Amino acid sequence: MKLKEYILWIIFCLIPCAASSQSTIAVTLPIVTLMDIEPAGTFTLNFTAPTEAGQALTAPAANTSKWINYTSAIASGGLTRRITASINQSIPGVSIRVQAAAASGAGGGTLGTSSGQVTLSTTATNIITGIGGAFTGNGANNGHRLTISIVVNTYANLSARTNSPVVITYTITE
Repeated sequence: MKLKEYILWIIFCLIPCAASSQSTIAVTLPIVTLMDIEPAGTFTLNFTAPTEAGQALTAPAANTSKWINYTSAIASGGLTRRITASINQSIPGVSIRVQAAAASGAGGGTLGTSSGQVTLSTTATNIITGIGGAFTGNGANNGHRLTISIVVNTYANLSARTNSPVVITYTITE
């Protein structure tokens, strides 16, 4: 009897046995549209008065301390996203310009493309287009570096001002 059990044991051990089971999981990938400007806070751009009669105002150096960060997950077959910028008020005789650099840093996916330097107005203007499923990384040195500058566009329209707050509004949309 022992021999029979031993032979059966060997046969069953040598015959490969396969068993399988299935499990169903539910996966949710939400549509995501997030954007912010890093680092937070304000900055100042001041023209410098000339020291000699007949000379023009000196425009301030451009500010390059701000970065646009975003996360985007679009619907299947959905439209790409874009980021627009506008200002709350214009200053007569002065142009406020912004340029988003190409994306850099820790991000990935279908990152947006800069529209180049644009002059801002109270109407939203594209500054980055073609954003698909992407993330830029968070904080300064991730995303699109912004170059914000001001220049005189018409001397005849200038009037002295002190600390005139201009708010730049950035919006991510389809």
